[in-house]
Amino acid sequence: MRQVLVRWFWAGVCALVMGLGLLPGAAMAVLTDDRYDGEIFALYAGNGSLVPPKVTLEQSIAKGKPALVVFYIDDSADCKTYATVISNVQALYGREANLMPIRVDSLEAKDSYEPTDPGYYYKGYVPQTLLFDQNGKVRLDEQGQVPFEKIDDTFRQIFDLLPREESAVLKRRQINEVSTELSK
Repeated sequence: MRQVLVRWFWAGVCALVMGLGLLPGAAMAVLTDDRYDGEIFALYAGNGSLVPPKVTLEQSIAKGKPALVVFYIDDSADCKTYATVISNVQALYGREANLMPIRVDSLEAKDSYEPTDPGYYYKGYVPQTLLFDQNGKVRLDEQGQVPFEKIDDTFRQIFDLLPREESAVLKRRQINEVSTELSK
């Protein structure tokens, strides 16, 4: 009887320790808080391929390719939830446009910036989304979580695609509590 009680006692202690995350290496990432959990695109959007960006804004403009620039920080609940939107944008436009999530703490502190430098456009808020057309003209500059549909509409104008009302309807489908996927 005593052995059974000792086993139950230790099982309870282990369950408590694991539940409180007291074991070394225990991960407790939370989407809805402003704590640092790691790289948000890999962790919350399941898309670590977005960071670091493959090209600079200057290179994208020089090649005449549209660019989506998103300023973010890893310890912001708004940026964490917005990461899935950017991942969905990459799924549709990633081959035809350059997507550049830029961590604001990586911006160089300068007295002045050139228009080909992302720091030129940063307004001090996260997330901040900029969409440049093929000529380097800013077509969208929004602060906060921009709905996918607004980004999609702007890309449709840039690429001269049919408006949403005249094309296949995309609906959000829940994959899990964090990610969504667009489907017909």
